[in-house]
Amino acid sequence: MTHKKLHLPSKICPVCQRPFLWRKKWAEDWDRVLFLLQTMSKPEVRSSLLVLSRHLSSDA
Repeated sequence: MTHKKLHLPSKICPVCQRPFLWRKKWAEDWDRVLFLLQTMSKPEVRSSLLVLSRHLSSDA
């Protein structure tokens, strides 16, 4: 019998604007999980990604 992952909570990463789903390893910390990737929690990564996303959106 296969396990279907229906109705899992999701969030939107504030840096890359991509959705991500709840994971078992985040069960106890889900309220504190903010970013899709741990590297996005670093200020220098966030600022460079935000600059890049602004640049890409202005070109569209």
